[in-house]
Amino acid sequence: MPGPLDLSLLRRWPDVEAPGLVAADAADRLILDESAAARGGIGPGELVIIGDAYGALTLGASSDGAVDVRVHQDALSGEAALTANAQRWLPGARFTSMPLGADLVAGARVVLIRLPRSLDALADIAATVASAAAPDVVVFAGGRVKHMTLAMNDVLRGAFDRLDVTHARGKSRVLTARTPRAVDAPVPRAGREDGLEIRAYGGAFAGARIDIGTRLLLRHLPADTPGGTSDDPWIDFACGTGVVAAAWATRHPNVHVYASDQSAAAVASARATIAANGVTGRVVVARDDLLSARPDASASLVALNPPFHSGAAVSDRVAPRLFADAARVLRPGGELWCVWNSALRYRPVLERVVGPTRQIARDPKFTVTVSRRR
Repeated sequence: MPGPLDLSLLRRWPDVEAPGLVAADAADRLILDESAAARGGIGPGELVIIGDAYGALTLGASSDGAVDVRVHQDALSGEAALTANAQRWLPGARFTSMPLGADLVAGARVVLIRLPRSLDALADIAATVASAAAPDVVVFAGGRVKHMTLAMNDVLRGAFDRLDVTHARGKSRVLTARTPRAVDAPVPRAGREDGLEIRAYGGAFAGARIDIGTRLLLRHLPADTPGGTSDDPWIDFACGTGVVAAAWATRHPNVHVYASDQSAAAVASARATIAANGVTGRVVVARDDLLSARPDASASLVALNPPFHSGAAVSDRVAPRLFADAARVLRPGGELWCVWNSALRYRPVLERVVGPTRQIARDPKFTVTVSRRR
């Protein structure tokens, strides 16, 4: 082996790149260090990595000799970054990207986890590992101390009999869990609001409820607009749990909808939401970074509640990227209906990237605008 990979070489691309945003940090290095001895005693296919943001854990372990690694990353951009980093820096790495489920962890003896900020997401991960991994599995779950809470310890103790906590290093810490308990595999959480059934796996934005921004958007979406056919579906962009798509399909019995999100948890949640509302035949849910599967100038209506986080970092560079792809997909005269935190002042960006923009509604926190494609 050529020796450990220099993790500072890794890039975040195609995710947002900017000064201060890194592809690997002290938590990744601590997880690799704490798990090194355990990883040295396992065979091919017995290592699983969950939540590896841009490939630091997968490629770090692979440079140490791990082969046939199974990987789950919630963000599709993370999968793309891992692939790009591997091609550039470790082309011999052998790994497979998989959904979160029993097949991901079956027979795993070591699991590395980059701790999610959502306790529900951690609960789903812990239950998946405990219910399907090998009985002697050891889990190394780490993160930055500023993003960790004692409640994370409680979540892991709910799925494992033994939990040890490392000393902090580089403002990071690792939780080590052993002896899985008999727990059930995770199922989506259920809620009902405004006549809609909502389903949410851990980590999906807003959980099994309608967030206040989406609620404002739903109150003002147009009832009569072009499109809505199978060839020109209305698009729920960055769909989250699929609330807008489900609302459109239930309010308009003949409308076809295309819902898209790059988050695996969001897509699984949206599919469950659509099924719970009985509109599966008219709604397509896709996992996609942006709207890359949609042709140029092919849509009459797009709705968007854009995220403003890139991983754990708040960034004003996320939404403009989505605005630009919505503009690409819209026909001339097509409309982007968008809700955004008023403090972010997106209207000039929408005017520049999409076209003439007017305010539709505003409350103390959020603004709804419609932008017409030039």
